[in-house]
Amino acid sequence: MDVEVFARENMQKVLDLLMTDLATVRTGRATSSLIENIIVTVYEGSTSLTIKELATIATADPQTLVLTPFDPSIAGEIQKGILEANVGLNPSCDGQIIRISIPPLSEERRRELIHLMRQKLESGRIMVRQARHEAMAQIKKDFESKAISEDDRQRLEKQTQIITDEFVSHIDSLGAKKEEELMQI
Repeated sequence: MDVEVFARENMQKVLDLLMTDLATVRTGRATSSLIENIIVTVYEGSTSLTIKELATIATADPQTLVLTPFDPSIAGEIQKGILEANVGLNPSCDGQIIRISIPPLSEERRRELIHLMRQKLESGRIMVRQARHEAMAQIKKDFESKAISEDDRQRLEKQTQIITDEFVSHIDSLGAKKEEELMQI
């Protein structure tokens, strides 16, 4: 097993997961990622699906999301599901189309969201360091079983640290970009 590839793949999975997670942190703008993974119970409780499986999500303007259910008869159930998800959004339904107006964020709420975002970033850094730890353990195991030489061990450890630093840097830049978005009024 190539330890460098193993480390890079695991760290990329962490980065992808973190990017998905950060997309759910609400900025002042309307974006489909705010609601697309909300699970809604439809058809009188017989089925639970995500909103992206039940409707098309579009942005009418920077402050408004428009949902068009594939089945217009479930529009009310989708509206109820969004309200029950307790994400701070208030959908309005005109029978077939659901509109969600994204309220502007208060300064206090922005600070709360930045705090939440920083917690998510730190979790991402911890997962990257865990992937580095696993790669280093594999390098040590390979060295002790004489599968690699001392020079290879040092080179692989150095390369693993370079990969780790690269991914931590990606996480930091994601955080700076998201914080900038959150602070925009």
